[in-house]
Amino acid sequence: MTSKFMDVRVAGVRTLTPRVTEYLLAAADGRPLPRYEPGAHVALHMVSGTRGPIVRHYSLIGGLEGDDDPRNVYRIAVQREDRARGSAFIHETFRAGTCLRITPPVNNFPLDRRDASTLLVAGGIGVTPIVSMARSLARRRCDYRVVFAGRSPAQMAYRETLARLAGDRVRFHYSDEQGELDLRALLSAQPALTRVYICGPAPMIAAVHAAGAALGWEPDRVRSELFTAGPMGDEAAFEVELRRSAKVVQVSADASILDALRLAEVPVLWDCARGECGLCPLPVIESDGPIEHRDRYLSEEERAKGGSLCICVSRIRGSRLVLDA
Repeated sequence: MTSKFMDVRVAGVRTLTPRVTEYLLAAADGRPLPRYEPGAHVALHMVSGTRGPIVRHYSLIGGLEGDDDPRNVYRIAVQREDRARGSAFIHETFRAGTCLRITPPVNNFPLDRRDASTLLVAGGIGVTPIVSMARSLARRRCDYRVVFAGRSPAQMAYRETLARLAGDRVRFHYSDEQGELDLRALLSAQPALTRVYICGPAPMIAAVHAAGAALGWEPDRVRSELFTAGPMGDEAAFEVELRRSAKVVQVSADASILDALRLAEVPVLWDCARGECGLCPLPVIESDGPIEHRDRYLSEEERAKGGSLCICVSRIRGSRLVLDA
């Protein structure tokens, strides 16, 4: 289990909402899976006969009945997007017994249990890492609260799980009935030095960070995990030439440049896979189409020059990209 990838099989499938399905993943050889901490995720590597490689990242969910030993299975939940997305491929093809490869767990959203007070905020399918965090805090009798926002109860996966787990510490907000959640009011009502963990859609995450800044909070008091469904639905495949390595790698519409290079066993630096850490930018020699910068690391001036791009999230609108690597 120490290799770059792990072979697993789908050990169980459960429908949670009309759009969200839960999948249990077990090691193909029956061995225990590596342990993970709350906030960790794995990358699923799949191959479609018509679309090529598909790579998607999903949080690991603990905190449900029977999860005392998380090494038996990994639990993920997939919200189906449109038919052009990798989530649709998973919903259409994953059945009990389906085999695939995953990466070992990576945690870019670690929970600090030493805080005097913790607020967990989930938006929609962003609840997945929050369940594990809530369970961990509850078992250690920490001071914490949970706010779970969604459109309606029927569309909120793990709502009942959080209700059982957190009891009166959890608050549910239904936007169809109650409108938009007042995030600044939520943060201002928290005890002094509360740390917030937020996972959900990008606008919600940005709003929580903005609310904290408006209240004068130190930036580290708001920690976030951006839940995305991978590349956008209208992506096109392209090829990447690595000039110094004399290699050409195909990047499918359903994988990032980083995904493609890792699958081709090209050694590259990376960490967050979200365009934030600054480890993965590579120099651009040539591109036959405009670069779409989707990172949060490069400056606007660096993006305008087009001299580099973050291979974990950025792409081109063209067919060929040449990198100095």
